[in-house]
Amino acid sequence: MRIYPFFLHQAGCPHRCVYCRQQTTSAGEGIPHPDAVARELESWLPTRGEGEVAFYGGTFTLLPASLQSAFLAAVLPFVQQGRVAGIRISTRPDAVCSATAMRLARGGVSTVELGCQSFDAAVLARCQRGHGPEAAAVAVSALREAGLSVGLQLMPGLPGGDRNEAIRSLEAALALAPDFIRLYPTVVPQGTLLAEWYDSGNYRPLALDEAVDWCAEMLWRCRRAGMPVARLGLQSTAALDSGSVLVAGPYHPAFGQLVRSRLWWSALSRWTQLTGETRVEVAAADLSDALGHRRCNLDQLCRDFGQFSIVRRTDLARESLALGSERFTLQELATYG
Repeated sequence: MRIYPFFLHQAGCPHRCVYCRQQTTSAGEGIPHPDAVARELESWLPTRGEGEVAFYGGTFTLLPASLQSAFLAAVLPFVQQGRVAGIRISTRPDAVCSATAMRLARGGVSTVELGCQSFDAAVLARCQRGHGPEAAAVAVSALREAGLSVGLQLMPGLPGGDRNEAIRSLEAALALAPDFIRLYPTVVPQGTLLAEWYDSGNYRPLALDEAVDWCAEMLWRCRRAGMPVARLGLQSTAALDSGSVLVAGPYHPAFGQLVRSRLWWSALSRWTQLTGETRVEVAAADLSDALGHRRCNLDQLCRDFGQFSIVRRTDLARESLALGSERFTLQELATYG
C-alpha cells in the first residue's frame, strides 16, 4: 500500500523514554500546518488511489484536540473523493480509549500503529515508558471495536531485555492478533539517557549480527502465525547512514535483507544436511535474498562445502527450495525451537 507520510517529530508525547532524542515540542512547533498538508496532498495524490496518508513520528492522540481535528479535516476530503483510502496515525498504547478510537474512525482514520516496544513490565519501567504491558491489550480492543486496523511496533534489545524477552514480547503481540508488526532493534541515538548509559558501560546494544539473528527468529515466528511484518529495522536516511545521529547499535541500511538472508542461510544449510546436495534452485524473486547480502550466504556455503550453486528457476513458488522433484519451503527448513 502506498503511504503519503507527514512527520510530527515527537509532538504530543509528554514522556521522554531513555532512547528518545527529541526535545519537548510545543503544539504546532516543527510540524506541518494542516493547511500545508492539504496543499501537498492536492499535488501528491492521484485522481483515484488506495493508499493512506500517515502522520508518523508523534503521539497523534495526545496532540491538542483542535490540532488532531484540523489534521484529520485536512485529509478527510481526499478520502471522500476516493483519492486515498484512509488515514494512518501512530500513538502510544496508553493514549487510546474507546472514545478516542471512535473519534479517529469518524475522522477518516483507517489504521493505528501502537508503539508497544516490549510486553515486559520490567523492561518498560526501565525504559521509562510510563505504561505497562496491559495498555496494549486495552488499546487494541478499543481500536478493533471502532473498526480500525492495528499495527504493533516492537524494539528488541531494550535495556533489561534479552532474546527470551524479545520472543515473549513477540508472542504477546501476536496473541493480540494485529494486522501487522514492525520490528526495530534498539539503537543508541545521541543526546539520550540511553547514550549516557552506553558511555558509562551500563547498557550494551545488540551487535549487528546478534540483532539480525534475533529478528530472523522473530520473522520466522511471524510467518508461522501468518502475521505480516511491515518493516525490519529503521528506514534508511542520510542522517542515519552518515552515522551523525547514532552513538551505537545495530543500524544497517539493508537490515531487512540481512534478516531475510539469515532465514535463507538457515534453510540452505539444512537443505544440504537433508539432501546431500550442493546445488539448489529458488524462485527468481528470491535469488538475491538466498545469495545473501553481498553474496554472503553463497560465499559461506562455498567455504563450508567446497562448492555450492544457487540457481533461479522461473516455475517455482516464492520461498521454495528445489532440485528436480525434491522440494522444501523456506519456512519448514529455517526452523527455530
